[in-house]
Amino acid sequence: MAIKVAVNGALGRMGKEVVRAVLKEPEIELVAAIDLKGSGGDIGPAVGLEPLQVNVAQDLNRVLEETKPHVLVDFTSPYTVMQNIETALAHRVRPVVGTTGITESDLEKIKALSAASETSVLIAPNFAIGAVLMMHFAVQAAKYLPEVEIIELHHDKKTDAPSGTAIKTAEMILKTRRQAAKRKDGLEKITGARGGDLEGIRIHSVRLPGFVAHQEVIFGGNGQTLTIRHDSTDRSSFMPGVIWGIKEIMKREGVIYGLENLLDL
Repeated sequence: MAIKVAVNGALGRMGKEVVRAVLKEPEIELVAAIDLKGSGGDIGPAVGLEPLQVNVAQDLNRVLEETKPHVLVDFTSPYTVMQNIETALAHRVRPVVGTTGITESDLEKIKALSAASETSVLIAPNFAIGAVLMMHFAVQAAKYLPEVEIIELHHDKKTDAPSGTAIKTAEMILKTRRQAAKRKDGLEKITGARGGDLEGIRIHSVRLPGFVAHQEVIFGGNGQTLTIRHDSTDRSSFMPGVIWGIKEIMKREGVIYGLENLLDL
């Protein structure tokens, strides 16, 4: 039986990529497309394809009730993502979420809702396999080089800063490194010049046209530096992870935070 999928944010850059990726998978069926900018037109021409007999709707609650998908893929906005997850879980639809901006308190709420509805959830700050490996390698390096800063670079339309990937990377490092950084910051002549501070790890965000999604983790030690960098130069880089997540969430229970938890690392 095919996995029935609804795509929320279907008219966005990531949403369109998800629609095209889903259509290539024989084990997955696109049953709904949702976007607040939708006008009821067929999603096919909107993503450069022939009509698909799937119209873009605006009312997520109604669409889930009518189409009864197994999975809701959400690439929308940090301002609406929690409401979208709550709506999906109310219908016992499994959310696969790439929207960033979810906080620790949000995660606790999602875990409670997931348990109450007996419906699994996947939240991935980054669906690119290379980015997941970058975070994994950074954790290994942090055991030996505790002095670290993170620079993330994204397109100028990205709403939140720092990125979910940068926050996730810092959190992973903080949980595993064997000693805290000893370095002290000096005089900051312009407020924010040293970036944000997450428990001693400085995170710098760049927002410019021309970027898609990029991150480097820079470690410093005596007489040496180590830089681990990942670049997504096209949004298609996220699609293998999204498809993997759709298939795997059908087999999992509870809330899974981070694509690395689905990989054999």
